Amino acid sequence: MNAVLNPKFFDQKIFDDLSAKLNEVASSGPAKDFERNARALLAQGFAKLDLVTREEFDVQTQVLARAREQLNALEARIAELETQRNKTAS
Repeated sequence: MNAVLNPKFFDQKIFDDLSAKLNEVASSGPAKDFERNARALLAQGFAKLDLVTREEFDVQTQVLARAREQLNALEARIAELETQRNKTAS
């Protein structure tokens, strides 16, 4: 199942802020290892999730909208052809 990052809740700024704060804390020796481990842990956690980017989601939304339009047009055409057939059969 794919999840989508909500840009209002979960945007790049959060990661940038977190990274900046980790860099501040990591200015001393052992804290540098903590930053590296925290980044690796976060990256590993997100890699396990089946997420898509906002751009990928938007593209698929557009594809789905076009498919729905085509489906509606085909349904209307089928209804029209059935009506014509019923008139001819009568």
